[in-house]
Amino acid sequence: MADIRQPQRVNAYFQTETVYAGVGKETDSSANLSHIGLLDTFDPRMLDHQYAAVSTIGYSVAPHILKGATKVTVPLKIGMWGNGWKTLLGRCIGLSTIDSASRPAHLTNDIQTVAILAEEELSSTSWQCSLASGVAFNKAELDLDFTTNAPVTINFDATAYYVVDRDANSSRTTARDFTTGDNLFIQSDYSGRSLPSEPTTDPILPADVTIQYSTGAMTKGFTFDGPAGSYVEVGEKYILAYRDTGAPDSNFGTSGLYDMTLDANNTLTKLKTLIDSDTGWGTQTILDSAGSLSPLNLQKGIYKDGTSAYMPAALTDWPYIKTAKLTIDNQHIPLPGLATGVDSSSTKKILEYADVARGESIITLEVTSTAKDETFYDEMEAGTALPLVRLDFGTNGSIALTNGRIMSRTAGYTAGTEVTETVTMQFYGAGDYTNYSKYAISGDF
Repeated sequence: MADIRQPQRVNAYFQTETVYAGVGKETDSSANLSHIGLLDTFDPRMLDHQYAAVSTIGYSVAPHILKGATKVTVPLKIGMWGNGWKTLLGRCIGLSTIDSASRPAHLTNDIQTVAILAEEELSSTSWQCSLASGVAFNKAELDLDFTTNAPVTINFDATAYYVVDRDANSSRTTARDFTTGDNLFIQSDYSGRSLPSEPTTDPILPADVTIQYSTGAMTKGFTFDGPAGSYVEVGEKYILAYRDTGAPDSNFGTSGLYDMTLDANNTLTKLKTLIDSDTGWGTQTILDSAGSLSPLNLQKGIYKDGTSAYMPAALTDWPYIKTAKLTIDNQHIPLPGLATGVDSSSTKKILEYADVARGESIITLEVTSTAKDETFYDEMEAGTALPLVRLDFGTNGSIALTNGRIMSRTAGYTAGTEVTETVTMQFYGAGDYTNYSKYAISGDF
């Protein structure tokens, strides 16, 4: 058999980081690993050293080469299989801490990264491993193809602080020790960590996903009556309450939140009864006889005391979908700089991603379907917003998109075929207080 590199000999796992590139350089230790899921495209060692030639007279070629900043990118495309995708997509959107638990809730202003461990079987007794630290998700594209029902995929545009390799070893575990034997710029030891098993469930298919939308004016809703200066955040699954200081209101629900999926408060009437009894909260108001409706359909956003969160009268299944693509573009800002390694020689390197700042996120949904009527043309022509669009993954949760403007719509005619309509929307969040735009996208998965 030819001795060549084969992708079927590669596996990858990840560990979340509490600080940027913490694994291998600062505070994060080698913790338990998680399985990434279905790997379609992957390269943990995609390096650009950005060399620059220094020319001079009297030489046929430039006699000196200067090594510039090291740029590390990590092409990563995965199928939605198991739970790994939930954490990775959640860290691209922004994980928030709610009731002491981390959940993908809404856009944040910080960078949330992972470390990726990749191992490759070179032979039956020889292994090689790579460790990429500070893997930040600049962009994620969630793709659904209803025409083939192929697994739903997420294509990440990811960068990394740095990456190191361990020489091939006869021991699989020894290959995962990035602390001994080499002067490595980043260091971490996974030799004592068990590798997680692959998921046992089936991958998520487009047939498992429902896309719903709402149109029209909103009259139904809920007015919050809280302490002076208070405000609430309405996400895909939770309602959170805050005091005028910005601290969570411990008198509101459980540790400052209500889980709207629970039977105890899954209607506006039930929710009103519970909030009315909370200390410091007055009499909430249900608008337009909406008491029997689910609070899950309230527009996602941030609302100050005394103002109303509205909801669409109904959500409609998007008809005849062919393909859909959800894009989260965080427009990260690379911060090149001089970094010091943790190897024994304390090597210094210029890194393209010595640090990363988060830019302005752009949330886009593109849906191609067989055209049914003029609904989306009318919405675009009128310049009105789609109050709520939801991607429902069934038992795997959902993603809500708020206040979407139709940026473009095409529906060309071709002889003898159906009329295919492509609608592209961008979402901007809702509310009347602080950074309500962070609820342009919110998740429960």
